[in-house]
Amino acid sequence: MNGILAAISSVVVSVISAGGLPGIVLLMALESACIPIPSEIVLPFAGYLVGEGRFTLLGVATAGAIGCNLGSAVAYLAGSRGGRAMVERFSRHSVFGRAELALADRFFARFGPAAIFLGRLLPVVRTFVALPAGIARMNVWTFHAFTFVGSWIWCYALASIGLSLGSGWENDPRLKTAFHVADVLVVLALLAALGWFFVSRRRSRAG
Repeated sequence: MNGILAAISSVVVSVISAGGLPGIVLLMALESACIPIPSEIVLPFAGYLVGEGRFTLLGVATAGAIGCNLGSAVAYLAGSRGGRAMVERFSRHSVFGRAELALADRFFARFGPAAIFLGRLLPVVRTFVALPAGIARMNVWTFHAFTFVGSWIWCYALASIGLSLGSGWENDPRLKTAFHVADVLVVLALLAALGWFFVSRRRSRAG
């Protein structure tokens, strides 16, 4: 696994170093099209380059969010055109997506459209949640709006971590601590969002 991550990290560094912001768009599009390019590698390195003066945080977050929308459009289209049968066939023949697809499917079934925004703040789910949205034929404009906003927040947060770590973005032990903190913040955000959702739902029923 370490060897695989090292190889992916090398590709990420090369693509961003050569391609700049379009390279970030490409890598994030691949991740959101269900190809396992971890944003947890892409964005911290981009954040490190922010500290070197090559990019800005706003530029990195926006490029990442645009890439997420482009890749998610492909996954959404696959789900809407191919339906559940195609997705299940894909998961049977995929070595990396079977459990992840099932997780994203359950997440979307539980939370509906809100799952797109919430899912973009969660590792693994964010990569695959566009497929069940496509199967359900969720309104495409709502889908892209939630995808962009949730992805922008995710991209900005990870790039900020890379900026704070500087040149140690790849092997600094603070990275693990930072991601643990990020996990806690994600959980708190999810709890707050779910609380707001259920309160709003009760109020609408009462009204």
